[in-house]
Amino acid sequence: MFGKRLNETRKSKGFTAQKMADLLSVGIRTYRHYESEHSYPSFETLVKIADILDVSTDYLLCKAKGLRTLQLLQAALLQG
Repeated sequence: MFGKRLNETRKSKGFTAQKMADLLSVGIRTYRHYESEHSYPSFETLVKIADILDVSTDYLLCKAKGLRTLQLLQAALLQG
């Protein structure tokens, strides 16, 4: 869910994946992994993404599904 939301938001704001990677100071492969949910950004990077895209972190995390989404993301970050 996070990856799909990130991809859709990035495209709607007119950014390429390479531009996002550059703005975040990460490699394109790392950024693509965020969108494909093979890995997740740190909380610091998540905040940077939200700032760049001018959306809330809640929006990126699809918080409409509630606290469970955040818990799943946190668990994935701890495993990664």
